[in-house]
Amino acid sequence: MNEGDGHAMGRGEVTRRRMIKLAGAGAGLALLGAGTAACGPVEEPAEGGGSGSPKPGESAKPGGDAPAPGGKPKPAWQHTTTYDGLAWISAVAVVDNVVLVSGDPLVARDLTTGKEIWSRAEVTTPGASMLIGGGTLYLASAHYDGNIIGLDPKTGKDTWRSRLGDKEYSQPRVIAADADHVYVVAGILDKDFRTPDNVIAAIDTSSGKVVWREQRDHGTEDNGLTARVSGKRLVYTDFRENLTVRDTATGHQVWTKKIGRSSNRGFEVHEGLVIIATGEQMRAFDLETGAERWSFATEKYSRFNDPAVLDGVLYASDTVHGLWAVDPATGKRHWHNPESLDIDAPWQFAKVGGVLYGATQFDKNGGIHAFDPADGKLLWTYNDGSGDIDRWYLAAGAKHVVAVHAKKVTALPVG
Repeated sequence: MNEGDGHAMGRGEVTRRRMIKLAGAGAGLALLGAGTAACGPVEEPAEGGGSGSPKPGESAKPGGDAPAPGGKPKPAWQHTTTYDGLAWISAVAVVDNVVLVSGDPLVARDLTTGKEIWSRAEVTTPGASMLIGGGTLYLASAHYDGNIIGLDPKTGKDTWRSRLGDKEYSQPRVIAADADHVYVVAGILDKDFRTPDNVIAAIDTSSGKVVWREQRDHGTEDNGLTARVSGKRLVYTDFRENLTVRDTATGHQVWTKKIGRSSNRGFEVHEGLVIIATGEQMRAFDLETGAERWSFATEKYSRFNDPAVLDGVLYASDTVHGLWAVDPATGKRHWHNPESLDIDAPWQFAKVGGVLYGATQFDKNGGIHAFDPADGKLLWTYNDGSGDIDRWYLAAGAKHVVAVHAKKVTALPVG
């Protein structure tokens, strides 16, 4: 194992200066009140876009140029949603020029205008993730009949249907998809209709036939799964206790290991490495062998949030609001910006038009941050003014980033 970060910071304790800064930031917000966060006054844009004259630093029109540093973007459009707050990670997806937000009814909107393209009620289960494979959205049926359905994101029409079995499995859930397979997990029903064990399976996207079906180890949980497909490998975690790699063609378990439970959800697979946060450590494992290739640590008493690899750079935040940029091949640090301590740390990232975007969680004064990817400096923050502490979700399109927060979906201009 190679300690990837050659800088002096490493696992040192949170410094007195930084603790004072954190405390001062909290006190300042308490004195100023929720309506006067660092990003400036929050306006409530009307459905379909904002109105009125731009404030200093804002873009001049809805969907216009992104604001100057320190300003706030004016939404291209904003609408209410039916999002139920239950999606694991993928609450929103952008496919070509279509925006999909988890909820019932399931609604598709035009990325540029926000106009509703189609809407379907009772098409899937609560908390469905917007998982796309080969241009198709795959969902578990809302009728709890064991069916998995595929929808065309552009029309909302059914294009594919299959099932894992007849009566031997509880409701299967889609955990990943690629052009060849849909990957599902389901409980195995015993004679008393309990599910002490579960199965993971792959279904062919052409024929709808089950390609393989493998029973997982007794005691493993069938909820809280996060999965990614990389070439011939399916990688997944279950509530972050186990990290497992299987062959996509056969279901054969290539390797698995205990990594410990944490509250993180996402991980990355990049150029033969599985990169995952385990508490104070960011760790990389060889995709084929499971051998640990590098690791580095954040400060003591701090934890890493979910990583993201964008344009060949690994980005992550930590729980003392630091922001990191790292070489994903070696774990060596490009930069670490502790000055982001004054803002809530992102848990999801996107990069569009040379700007790094981050979505925060559980902070009414958080929102969507824009950073300079060269050094992690904050450019601006957008907050919808709702005062809701629900997690923000983020997806990227060609000329917009799309955010979901509580009951709103918002498109922000980029560039």
